[in-house]
Amino acid sequence: MKQGSAVIRSITLLLLAAVLLYLGVSAWNSLRVPFSTFLSYSWSVDDTVECTGYVVREETVLTGGSGLVDLLPNEGEKVAKGELVAMIYQSEAGLDRQQAHQSLLLEREQLQYALQHLDGGGDTSQLSEQVVESITDLRASVAAGELGRLEEQAMALRFLVYRRELTYDNADAASSLAESIQSVDQQLSSLRSQSAQDTAVIQAQVSGVFSGQADGYEEILRPELLEDMSLSEFRAIRAQRPQAPPGAVGRLITNSRWYFVCPLAREDAARLTQGRTVTVRFSLDWAGEVDMTVERIGDEENGQCLTVLSTDRYLSDTTLLREQTVELVFDTIGGIRVPKAAIRVGVQTQTDPDSGEKTQKNVTCVYTLVGSQAELKPVEVLVQRDDYCLVEGILSESANEARKILRAGDEIIVAAEDLFDGKVVR
Repeated sequence: MKQGSAVIRSITLLLLAAVLLYLGVSAWNSLRVPFSTFLSYSWSVDDTVECTGYVVREETVLTGGSGLVDLLPNEGEKVAKGELVAMIYQSEAGLDRQQAHQSLLLEREQLQYALQHLDGGGDTSQLSEQVVESITDLRASVAAGELGRLEEQAMALRFLVYRRELTYDNADAASSLAESIQSVDQQLSSLRSQSAQDTAVIQAQVSGVFSGQADGYEEILRPELLEDMSLSEFRAIRAQRPQAPPGAVGRLITNSRWYFVCPLAREDAARLTQGRTVTVRFSLDWAGEVDMTVERIGDEENGQCLTVLSTDRYLSDTTLLREQTVELVFDTIGGIRVPKAAIRVGVQTQTDPDSGEKTQKNVTCVYTLVGSQAELKPVEVLVQRDDYCLVEGILSESANEARKILRAGDEIIVAAEDLFDGKVVR
């Protein structure tokens, strides 16, 4: 029994030693020959250049004196000639009076609506139920974000409230509504008389797109000046710090075509063609891309050329832009993204289809993991960055090798030693 126990103990120790040796060799190999993979995927890179310039438009400054200014149109809203664009109040009382005027106008509209839809019937209990139903519908619309009928629903609710109140107070609802409208009209007339003394209005002298900001560049940067502006003149304008005219309350943009003028390096300007378009990417005060026509490329001065671009799109979205840093997108390159460390120079064997002669040549490639083997796939490097490359698979002339073209989704071998086509790596 003792001899049998010793044999079993010896076999156990041998098995343990074998396991430890296997684990040690595996650990050593993993440290000595690192092996990792990366799942490739489709990617695109923009060929861009950054530049800083100015937005230029045909603009008319709106002025109207000092005081409390109430701008009526929204930023970027189109206004017609003669339309009221601003009201100027000489005191807080004038502003409060205008707010009271707006409230009375709304009240008159509600009373008129109730009078037009009055049918002369209905008891208070039914009206109370209708008020509750109207409130419920209005709340449901707001909760669901359905705001298209919000104004109509609110007006209907006000009408029901007026009608219910008049049913309580007076059987002759129509007469009461008419008297209320007459009282509101009298109050409105009184407010208008008082407002004429300390309130001024500004009307649009021409039609255009409204902007509530004037910056002083309206006269310095005009589209007609861009036709023969030199780079030196542009730099002189850039050195200025203009101020809006006294009493300015905004501006009207009177032409839908607007411009972007900027200096470009000679090499970048040479990539543009007058009359063709280039994509301009805004990303600071307004985020968007717009295709702009190359209107002019100026003469070179100290390695730079003044470039003028134009478009008639997105005017209402860009009314507040002036000095902007943008990207000109010359091209978009698509390919397969792989780690930079996976790009290698491998040896590819090619067979002449006529003679059957085999030749070898060095090719730029990546190795992919197919089953347990490394497979060489030739590539063309399209873009190189610090940590990755954008590549395109090269189709082999041999039909047997056509399957080896690199495709998105292939598992790329990133870290391994002594790779060659067909090597067993796993």
